[in-house]
Amino acid sequence: MFKILRKLGHEVVAWDEEALVHLPDETYYSRRISPSALESVSALFAWGEDNAEMWRRYPRFPRDLPIHATGNPRMDLLRPEMHAFYDQEVARLRKTHGDFILVNTNFNHVNAFLPGQNLFQPAKVPGDTAEFGEAARGMTRSYAEGLRDHKQAVMEDFKNMIPALERAFPDRVIVVRPHPTENPAGYLEVASRCRRVRVTNEGNVVPWLLAAKVLVHNGCTTGVEAFVVGMPALSYRATVDDRYDDGFYRLPNRVSHPCFDFESLRETLIRVFKGDLGSAGGEERKALVDRYLSGCEGPLACERIVSVLERLAAAPSRFRKPFLHERWHGRIQAGLRSLKKRYRASLPGSINQPAFQKHRYPVVTMEDIRDRVRRFQLVRGKRSNLLVEEFAGCFFRIS
Repeated sequence: MFKILRKLGHEVVAWDEEALVHLPDETYYSRRISPSALESVSALFAWGEDNAEMWRRYPRFPRDLPIHATGNPRMDLLRPEMHAFYDQEVARLRKTHGDFILVNTNFNHVNAFLPGQNLFQPAKVPGDTAEFGEAARGMTRSYAEGLRDHKQAVMEDFKNMIPALERAFPDRVIVVRPHPTENPAGYLEVASRCRRVRVTNEGNVVPWLLAAKVLVHNGCTTGVEAFVVGMPALSYRATVDDRYDDGFYRLPNRVSHPCFDFESLRETLIRVFKGDLGSAGGEERKALVDRYLSGCEGPLACERIVSVLERLAAAPSRFRKPFLHERWHGRIQAGLRSLKKRYRASLPGSINQPAFQKHRYPVVTMEDIRDRVRRFQLVRGKRSNLLVEEFAGCFFRIS
């Protein structure tokens, strides 16, 4: 549910990642969060006020724990003043693909890279009741089964829609970007029967959004990102189930132009290509996004986070030095966790398998990191000399 950003004695600063979803079952909280975990949290950073309110609804949430609606640095990269950072990549993508149609998928609940990550694991014996997979943790069985059926139906809609787009727009390339944790095999099979369909997870999604003419999705976070960068986003909803669409996928769909069948999608795309239709706008959509996402204006989210951390660091009395036995207990726990991860990596279907980790987190070179730092400094108008060092695998220290 959250990532540990920093550990100071027994105190931790945590960041919630579940910004864009409403969960149907309170048992999700108890299964995802250790009851004692929040007792050690000194501050919690939320994407926005809606996210903060979700945390407050958690029955065991400490009433004196501060929540800072700082926004997420992921959104910093979408702000207009940062677009120049991607100029070279955007130019390269447009040279390669022209004014292409970008199709982003998010069917990792039913099309995960590893079967165990789906809502349900494959039954070992035909006819047996399928066991919950990783994605179903905290859900009731009836909810998980309904979500599985809905997502499978929408995924089939997209597999049929992609070749139909190629036929309807013979002068356009269709670029399909599966969710990072999806299995791309099904999309590659669709692309093998087409001439102008490309399937790729290359690079950051932001330059793809800036380079594309239009985005087609269904309940994908990139629909929100498209709204922030000001590009047209179409939500293709040939299959509708409000129980899930207004829960998990409410925000991305509401800030996009809805298309409830292929003819509507085709006509809307024509309007986009003619320049008659741009990004989905309106005060109602802006107000909705403002509630979900802080930090879209004013100081960057990363600056807001650092400001909070500086205030915490300036109050050392809050972070007592742990006793010797507590430090040894922490070292032992860390060692056991490392051994457990190594063991799990050897098991079939484990998310810790090197093949999956390389698929989800491609290798980043020192030269690439240094180039990104250089471009960030140019965009932000900074002139300080920064040192970049690799100190542990794919971890880099910038000082």
